Amino acid sequence: MEIFWYIAVGIVLTVFFILDGYDFGAGIIHLFFAKKEEDKEVITKSAGLFWDSNEVWLVAAGGMLFMAFPTFYASVFSGFYLPLIIVLWLIIFRAIGLEFRGQFKYQMWKDIWDKSFGVSSLLLALFFGIALGNIVRGVNLGSVENGVSAHEGHYFFLPLWDSSFSPLTEHPGVIDWFTIIIGFIAVVTLTIHGANWVILKTNSSINSKLKSVIFKLNIALAVLTLFSLYVWQIVNPNSLDNFIHKPYLLVFPFIYIIGLVGLFFIKKIKKDSHAFVLSTLLILGGITSSLASLFPVILPSINDTHEDLTIYNTAASEYGLSVAMTWGIIGFILLFVYMIIQKRLMGGKIDHMDYGH
Repeated sequence: MEIFWYIAVGIVLTVFFILDGYDFGAGIIHLFFAKKEEDKEVITKSAGLFWDSNEVWLVAAGGMLFMAFPTFYASVFSGFYLPLIIVLWLIIFRAIGLEFRGQFKYQMWKDIWDKSFGVSSLLLALFFGIALGNIVRGVNLGSVENGVSAHEGHYFFLPLWDSSFSPLTEHPGVIDWFTIIIGFIAVVTLTIHGANWVILKTNSSINSKLKSVIFKLNIALAVLTLFSLYVWQIVNPNSLDNFIHKPYLLVFPFIYIIGLVGLFFIKKIKKDSHAFVLSTLLILGGITSSLASLFPVILPSINDTHEDLTIYNTAASEYGLSVAMTWGIIGFILLFVYMIIQKRLMGGKIDHMDYGH
């Protein structure tokens, strides 16, 4: 039952980062590459018409974590309190940037909310990547110092950063040189994904330029990926053990590699949807590879006093999980039906669809 809910939560989170990921990426493209007003407007539409339905998946993931793994939910929502509040504010400013932009025709008004949309999207991509970095790095469960635990085994609290800025210290912060690297990977990946979304859904004048941007970003992503694998071995020497002992898990990194290699041929790809599928594979492969490397752990402990948090020692009771399954299946069906209907209603190019007026 625990494995079922682990997979279910993983699916919902992955779908969220695929769907809302292109919104984040579109915001980054809007911030750095959209110069003409008509381009700014259609790129805003490409995110604005979809963002609210896409974020339903984040709400669903939070609810499922609370239902299936309440100890883990309590641990991370208190331990990562500061970055979670920052993410909340960034989500708010991104949303109001999208919704407020078209309310008045004054240029200064539009510029303010354009920056809100773009900067919030960039920082959200960065912070979600940093969050993944914290999960794969691990935290000081129980706030152990000199072998003495200050709290119970599932409790921790991280400052935004530690003075050493190192993931190898006894009390690491949310932001260190390792989590920043993972954050940069997230920013580059979602920018590629957002660029493919803009090309797929709009007739923006920068679409041809974006293919060159994607190619260059893909080179940067390949370098960052190799570098992150190297430093991951420094931070956690056992990080690849699951792939050695369970070779079938290598299918997940292979998905990532397919997306990465395929995007080097972005300029030769004729169908825009094919390029979007490749960047989707990047996100799918990246998230599933991270989860597979940890399984069954969901939050590693960096000290020897307390054991890792796993899907087994943080799960709800067997009865609770079984009762929740019925409602979970119903919820899954509603989520997918909602997504399918919305995507069909807004299929094709969105340049002439009405939004923000």
